[in-house]
Amino acid sequence: MPEVYDPLTDPAPAHDVRAVLRIRAFRRLWIAFGLSSLGDWIGLLALTAMAKSFAGDDYQAANFAIGGVLFLRVLPALVMGPVAGWVADRLDRRATMILGDFIRAAFFVSIPIVGTLTWVLVATVLIEIVSLIWGPAKDASVPNLVPRHRLEAANQLSLITTYGSALPAAAIFTAITLVSRWAGALSNSTLFAIDLAVYVNAATFAVSGFAIISIREIGRAVHDHEDHPTLWRTMVEGWSYVTGTPVIRGLVVGISGAFAAGAVVIGLGRTYVEDLHAGDPGYGVLFGAVFGGLALGMGFAPRIFSGLSRRRLFAAGLVGSGICLAGLALIQQIEIATMIAILLGFNAGASWVSGYTLLGLEVPDAVRGRTFAFVQSAVRTVLAVTLAIAPFVAGAIGRHTYSISGHSVSYNGASITMLIAAVVAGVIGLLAWRQMDDRPGVPFWRDLRRSFGKTPGVYPTTGLFIAMEGGDGAGKSTQSALLVEWLQEQGQQVVLTREPGATDLGQELRRIILDPATGDISHRAEALIYAADKAEHVDSVIKPALKSGAVVITDRYVDSALAYQGSGRDLEVADVERVNRWATDDLRPNLTIVLDLPPKNGLGRFAERDRIEAQSADFHERVRNAFLELAAAEPQHYLVIDATQDRDDIAKQIRGRLQPLLPKVTTV
Repeated sequence: MPEVYDPLTDPAPAHDVRAVLRIRAFRRLWIAFGLSSLGDWIGLLALTAMAKSFAGDDYQAANFAIGGVLFLRVLPALVMGPVAGWVADRLDRRATMILGDFIRAAFFVSIPIVGTLTWVLVATVLIEIVSLIWGPAKDASVPNLVPRHRLEAANQLSLITTYGSALPAAAIFTAITLVSRWAGALSNSTLFAIDLAVYVNAATFAVSGFAIISIREIGRAVHDHEDHPTLWRTMVEGWSYVTGTPVIRGLVVGISGAFAAGAVVIGLGRTYVEDLHAGDPGYGVLFGAVFGGLALGMGFAPRIFSGLSRRRLFAAGLVGSGICLAGLALIQQIEIATMIAILLGFNAGASWVSGYTLLGLEVPDAVRGRTFAFVQSAVRTVLAVTLAIAPFVAGAIGRHTYSISGHSVSYNGASITMLIAAVVAGVIGLLAWRQMDDRPGVPFWRDLRRSFGKTPGVYPTTGLFIAMEGGDGAGKSTQSALLVEWLQEQGQQVVLTREPGATDLGQELRRIILDPATGDISHRAEALIYAADKAEHVDSVIKPALKSGAVVITDRYVDSALAYQGSGRDLEVADVERVNRWATDDLRPNLTIVLDLPPKNGLGRFAERDRIEAQSADFHERVRNAFLELAAAEPQHYLVIDATQDRDDIAKQIRGRLQPLLPKVTTV
């Protein structure tokens, strides 16, 4: 019988990766996908090394052969992408993936047997066409294997696996080449090592195919009669939206730049390590360093630099990639180059994940699909152009030896091309910074320093603490009331409260802070009044209720202070956060629900406005962006909902996310 997943038996947070892996069908698909990704990276290393061997010692011919393999790796995506997706959507997905893995294994086995550069290039194209069909079939199967609230975690795990598997692939390739080198008895040990790596690669695809055979839950796509836009319409509308929106335009250019920086290293890596006399083992190490750093950046940069806004982290990662690429170009020692390559990958990964997060937050749902389609096409184009041009530029520059103070220094085409690319990447990063900086006037280094040493906070272990956040008029009070009604039907003890004004002291502070008659007061005084209300609120209401096992729902909490007094006013967010964390004894909600609504929609619901609601449109826009950035930094503790939806639809989404978190109801 297929495994039935019951979210009530798994109360882990929605973004808990371990909870996703407990789902048997997805776990098996993930293992198969990991093996396919591993084989993909081993294949890239082996085929570029094989192309270099076929080209011989000619520097230009070697670069052209490697460039041809890399270019043909991405060319099918540009030509066959839409067709491959159409095919994958009309075939049985499980059969498609099984057959695709076995076909790729067969093609890789054939490459050493035929043993010509021409067949390497032809097989590369054929393998990539099969991969283009296999990938959409896998992606389309995942939503049918996991609950909706675990889908984001499943996609994140797949993303990290895609790039993280490059590291073990590099280690396997390096180990194979080292063992073959140490054996030394073979007449052509280098070519033997490459052939062996290709066979290992074929084996990973074959094992992946056998693993998918056991996943019975994967089947044929279910087709609804929907109006699907044509490829041309999708591309035109995506292009129009991207070019007409400055922030999105900066994101797309920046994401493309991050991919180009990594592509330059991969495209030139083989000849670069040859210039350093590191050979195939050095190539494997450098390759693994770049993609290992990329996985680390995607997985940890947003958490490490949580004090930075996503826009600043995105631009800083681009500039950092350019600086690291310049260091890689100038360094002529493989050990130091490897460390720089890890930093390069980390910076590119930080920009990549920040950029995609921002796209998800900034792009309206109505045009999000076509915008992402445009971004993916742009990235593929940049990859193809970079992988094709970089080796040819390096080959055209050739080898050069310079005499400096009586010493001969070799500085060849690969390093010079990397240096040119580093300058371009740095310029793109600076342009993105100028266009996207959301904290002008606040020094970057001050933001960076406050990113470190942040405490994880205290989360309740009894009861459940929920905060309702969002701009004015977003519907927090309505949803809080609906949630209380539903929780009581579930047998839960519920306490509904608010800030400011839940205590006698809070009511007096609320009158002062919101009454238009109060007029202008110091922004620091305003922040301290709110903090005073929070201190009394936590000690008098929230903590006692949680201790008794109740579900506590508060209409506004610390995030409102960070958004309104930090980002809305001219105060340092770090200072506002420090005061409010101290005032609340660093007590944090188990879940913060952000009702996201454009300010003009929310404020239009008020006939009269209080002192805060009467602030400028720019003020409220900064507040909205701050809520979204806080949610993006710690998605495991947030639920962001489009508040333009019907109130019953919003309530349903809230209940779905909360259901696994609710305390068990004890009956007497």
